[in-house]
Amino acid sequence: MSGSGQTRETLTESDPALLEVRGLTKKFGGLVAVNDFSMKVVKDELVGLIGPNGAGKTTVFNLITGMYGATSGSILFQGMRISGKKPFQVYQLGIARTFQNIRLFRQLSVLDNVRVAYHHRGEAGVVHSVLRSPKFRREEKRVTDRAMEFLSILGLEQRRDALARNLPYGEQRRLEIARALVAGPKLLLLDEPAAGMNPFEVGRLMELIRSVKEQFKLTVFLIEHQMRVVMGVCERVVVMEFGEIIAKGKPEQVQQDPKVIEAYLGTDEP
Repeated sequence: MSGSGQTRETLTESDPALLEVRGLTKKFGGLVAVNDFSMKVVKDELVGLIGPNGAGKTTVFNLITGMYGATSGSILFQGMRISGKKPFQVYQLGIARTFQNIRLFRQLSVLDNVRVAYHHRGEAGVVHSVLRSPKFRREEKRVTDRAMEFLSILGLEQRRDALARNLPYGEQRRLEIARALVAGPKLLLLDEPAAGMNPFEVGRLMELIRSVKEQFKLTVFLIEHQMRVVMGVCERVVVMEFGEIIAKGKPEQVQQDPKVIEAYLGTDEP
């Protein structure tokens, strides 16, 4: 790890948190999916959340983004309590995400998939839209130009007219990230961005995560199973098992933690 990563690990205990989760618990009937989960993410960090399947990682993301309500505990973003807010409110505050299962408008073009993400920011209004007034046309051009900027940054400008469903898997992931960036988020949550990718696509994804983080001045919190990605891009790692945190630290420390090794590989004891 770089020197900046080492410094960041030291600073996280005292720096103000961009995101802070305190004693978060989520129960589905008698099942405890997340239990007393506490952590924080400092501005400009790139933090990984890992663990075996069913550990509760995506549930944590769903709680942060308002898709689930917490049974107990609290979530703060920039010092503001966001527990109980609806997903669109969390999005407007500056938290954007991608999903483990890609959620694109498969029948729309690549360009239109990015353009629709601007709808909540429209200024022309319903009347201007229906009448296709000069104000509406100016806004449409602005939206299209801005969408093309994102496609260019993500290397998809040549695919603008292709249907989203026809893109290779790695490019679909890029398109999903492009849509998430439209909101100008402060915190980007990536849920298993390397899922289903071949080694070449994984390498390109790692480069993309680093470049997007720097170019957009983002803080990134990601869930990932591929240790190549975790070791290659994350400054800190949090490990979950059965809904609870079992380890935290730099990637190389966590990778050697006996509890983490047992969680992933099991034990030889009968």
